[in-house]
Amino acid sequence: MNLQLIEEQHYKTQNYTINSLHKAEYTNCTFTNCNFENSDLSNTVFSECDFVDCNFSNANVMHTTLDNITFTGCKILGVLFQNCNTFLLSFKFINCTLNLSSFYQLKINRTSFLNCIMHQVDFNETEAKYVTFKDCDLFQSIFDRTNLEHSNFTSAYSFNINPNLNQIKQASFSKENLSGLLESFNIKITD
Repeated sequence: MNLQLIEEQHYKTQNYTINSLHKAEYTNCTFTNCNFENSDLSNTVFSECDFVDCNFSNANVMHTTLDNITFTGCKILGVLFQNCNTFLLSFKFINCTLNLSSFYQLKINRTSFLNCIMHQVDFNETEAKYVTFKDCDLFQSIFDRTNLEHSNFTSAYSFNINPNLNQIKQASFSKENLSGLLESFNIKITD
């Protein structure tokens, strides 16, 4: 499928729930305050693009390429990232809400989640080595058979990671959030 190449464009306050985004290859583009809620972004290519204050809730990302993408201040509810094209998959999330999204069985090594709300996010069987979860709320997020080696949870909170079910070698935690590793053992922690 040959896609039109669109480079270095800035899209502002567009509502793609009414008129779908043209299927193309977007390179070095910026999307600001755009609404992609329930949009079909399948088979679209985004390379080195920035999304700022956009709504991606329930967007269809089947075979979508996300290569070196930065999401800042975005609402990304219920997005199934495992449906993306896994070739060159790389992204960063800053001040985003990712509730009910899924990274099931993906390789997201070295991804940064900075100051994100991530309730009930699915990380089952994900390879998430060297991932940073800085100041992230991981309430009821699911970690099962997840490789979290060398990942940084020192300022993350509300997580429940069972060390028997996940690989956490060389991962970083703080004294304040160690209870998130012990909750599965049903023990009481007192000050």
